Amino acid sequence: MIGAAAKYVVITPVRNEAEHIERTLESMARQTLPPLHWVIVDDGSTDDTPVILAKAAAKYPWLTVVRRGDRGFRKSGGGVVEAFDDGYAALPTSDWDYVVKLDGDLWFEPDYFERCLNHFDADPRLGIAGGRVRVNEAGEWRIDSPGDPRFHVRGATKIYKRECWHAIQPLIRQPGWDTVDEVRANMRGWTTRSIADVAVFQQRATGSVDGAWRNWVKNGVANYVTGYHPLFMLGKCVKRLWGSPPVLPAIALWLGFCSGYVNGITRIEDASAIRYLRGQQLRRLSFRSSIYGLCRASFVE
Repeated sequence: MIGAAAKYVVITPVRNEAEHIERTLESMARQTLPPLHWVIVDDGSTDDTPVILAKAAAKYPWLTVVRRGDRGFRKSGGGVVEAFDDGYAALPTSDWDYVVKLDGDLWFEPDYFERCLNHFDADPRLGIAGGRVRVNEAGEWRIDSPGDPRFHVRGATKIYKRECWHAIQPLIRQPGWDTVDEVRANMRGWTTRSIADVAVFQQRATGSVDGAWRNWVKNGVANYVTGYHPLFMLGKCVKRLWGSPPVLPAIALWLGFCSGYVNGITRIEDASAIRYLRGQQLRRLSFRSSIYGLCRASFVE
């Protein structure tokens, strides 16, 4: 279903993205396969984001801007899904084949969506995919978080096939939403993966708004909410002791994970998804094939 026959809609939650959103707008406008519609949800921006979006909406007939009130802070995890849900409700059509969650600080080549959808066309069981995120480090574009599990698609760029989307929705309004969706998809027989040969470029480092330490802690909390097996989480943290940077990310991840138990944070209300994920993680720990990939020496990702 390539070319004009492939219909996709895009939803982009943004908050204070005046510095980056124009390049995202330009990237979308240049696509060889343009979107059927694009809804940008301004989640209470206090900078020039609303002005930029108003000008873009007047220019592009396939763009709609939804304005949410300013809650006064950036709501980690759940806030982006709340904004996404508002954008989904504002879509003017239901006649689409793919729905995309796209961040407002990305840029990508003109054939980005065409190439991504070619991968869906080649693999009928591919349910969630997206380009491999790259960030600029010392003037060089490098893969962001190269240790991500093979089934993981970064929350910044998620393309959901219609049938898979309807099987796994709604997205949870909690940290870890961008893992739970993949777990639900895999347990229903879909495959999920980042597309190695298609790049999407992030204009700022992941978690830079919150700061590195808070972002690592947040990821630990997300792992708790998602239902990670404690043994798998321990292995993940041990592995990160020798990462780059060393030690601190491992400590922050473990503290975030343990805070879920200490503070009684609510886990996802999907016991079957937690059982499935933990089963896959135990398979990984015992060097068996799993959604994390085939057995290899580096067993925790």
